[in-house]
Amino acid sequence: MVDDLRESIRELKKDRGALILAHNYQLPEVQNIADYVGDSLGLSRRAADADEDVIVFCGVYFMAETASILCPDKTVLIPDTQAGCPMVGMSPVEALEELKGEHPDAEVVTYVNSSAEMKAMSDYCCTSSNSVEIVESIPPGREVIFMPDQYLGSYVQEQTGRDLILYRGYCPTHGRILREDIEELKEEYPDAEVMVHPECRPEVRQVADYVESTGGMCRRAAESDAEDIIVGTEIGLIYRLRRENPGKRFHLASEAAICPNMKQIDLEKIQWSLQDMQHEVRVSQEVRDRALKAVNRMVDVAAV
Repeated sequence: MVDDLRESIRELKKDRGALILAHNYQLPEVQNIADYVGDSLGLSRRAADADEDVIVFCGVYFMAETASILCPDKTVLIPDTQAGCPMVGMSPVEALEELKGEHPDAEVVTYVNSSAEMKAMSDYCCTSSNSVEIVESIPPGREVIFMPDQYLGSYVQEQTGRDLILYRGYCPTHGRILREDIEELKEEYPDAEVMVHPECRPEVRQVADYVESTGGMCRRAAESDAEDIIVGTEIGLIYRLRRENPGKRFHLASEAAICPNMKQIDLEKIQWSLQDMQHEVRVSQEVRDRALKAVNRMVDVAAV
């Protein structure tokens, strides 16, 4: 059954002239069928460079929106429209409007985990891998509103020394990773290296050896001499880390670090998406025109 599904997807992909992109948090079966697996920045760049006419985005909705902004001439599909991001839901555009009213001269830096409408109100977009570089590119002395992730924003403050105006949004999945989880695993694996995502709470980042995006974690894991590595991010990345580094042991920081929205897409839904050309994600021209400059800045700034 699974082999039949895979073969059907490959045939449909060829017939449709499609590219399948998958985020690092997707189910293993989805990662395995994808043409490219990566973090938000890598996925955005791959979408922007795509020669294919159709992009099937296996992630959450804002990622498909971002691809639509970058590739208006492509058909962007998401296999499940209910695959949303809780951080986007807790960050309405009215919140940014209020902050801009209070700080009219501020530059707005918005995390890619946001709606297309919020990107359209922003001066810059960023990902977790280039947020520090984006903020550092803004002239000193300028006020900066950072939307919507307070924990990523606090990390950027620490790295840049800039006093940012932060919104109170956060990722519930990374918020469930606790400092105590890391400390308990360190007792069990005292020689383990610890790497965590910058969306984690500040007290969690304090006990980490490295703070990295998921793409950065993949690079760090390949370079590390450690046999045991504690990973503070969503469980989906563990599959890729183990597959690419068979001689190392990876330990998930918390069993609670599961994003159910990232698990909603499966092989059957990908097959349906390609078969019926559903569900298309298309950002309106008016919103795209206003969002494109900020999104292009995100794609163009090199990640460390």
